[in-house]
Amino acid sequence: MVTLVIMTVTVLVPDDEGVAALSEIPLVHVVRYDRSGPLPPEAAKAEVLVPGFAPSGDEFWHDLPNLKLVQLLTAGADDWIGRLPDGVLLSTCRGAHGGSTAEWVVGVLLSMYRNLDVYATAQRAGRWAPQPSDTLQGQHVLIVGAGDVGRQLRRRLEPFDVRCTMVGMSAREGVHGVDELPDLLPHYDVVVMMVPLTSRTRGMVDARFLAAMRDGAVLVNAARGPVVVTNALVTELATERLRAALDVTDPEPLPPGHPLWTVPGLLLTPHVAGAVRGVRRRAYVVAAAEIARYAGGELPGNLVRGEY
Repeated sequence: MVTLVIMTVTVLVPDDEGVAALSEIPLVHVVRYDRSGPLPPEAAKAEVLVPGFAPSGDEFWHDLPNLKLVQLLTAGADDWIGRLPDGVLLSTCRGAHGGSTAEWVVGVLLSMYRNLDVYATAQRAGRWAPQPSDTLQGQHVLIVGAGDVGRQLRRRLEPFDVRCTMVGMSAREGVHGVDELPDLLPHYDVVVMMVPLTSRTRGMVDARFLAAMRDGAVLVNAARGPVVVTNALVTELATERLRAALDVTDPEPLPPGHPLWTVPGLLLTPHVAGAVRGVRRRAYVVAAAEIARYAGGELPGNLVRGEY
């Protein structure tokens, strides 16, 4: 007689929401841990970690000798690249936050084109000050980053009769490669940055990039602060040739007195594009699907490969 041994996968989660979201997955044993205290005894056999913290030093991993997968609740993985033990997989929460980030881009563009900030200021001053504005309709938008967030943005912009062009790290059907940017930039009204932070994208938006943009164009950074060279952007905005909307900055948080607070033509928000109610629930939906794949003997779909 052959006895089948069904192995369960122990998963460490940082909150009760994670326990509830993952407890119904077959072959998964969910254990909650306290982020401020030592890991529970089950950590010794845990294969999956859902982190609720930034990466720790090497000593942290000694308590997780059986770890095989770190499943993030964020779409960005730049804080984790190169910080995991050899052989440990890393999976992101791509697909959970793209909608809210894309919505933020639509919101800031509508505000800038329809002068909503101007009217908000007039309201506080008690002034009735109508004036003509631009329109989002008919604008040509270059979306740099052809992943989930970029695709979600295109889907939201096209009903406004916006013409969108996608740019990825490499060219493929329907997507231009980043090497084509110098030729593309002069022809677009809006350039939206939605790329991960890597050695290839750090400082991508430099003085040359900005100089190639057409007069009156808008730069939107919904990626990471270091994707844009801050001093170059401040210099360009000071001429009032371009406008910009930033949800992320370099440095971040932005210190008091920094030129970005007062430079003309800038709409600035404090890294809140994805910070909406229900975001944790949506993140765990994606995380649960990734962990279910792993527990079933498959590789997660959102694995970070290579340089990310």
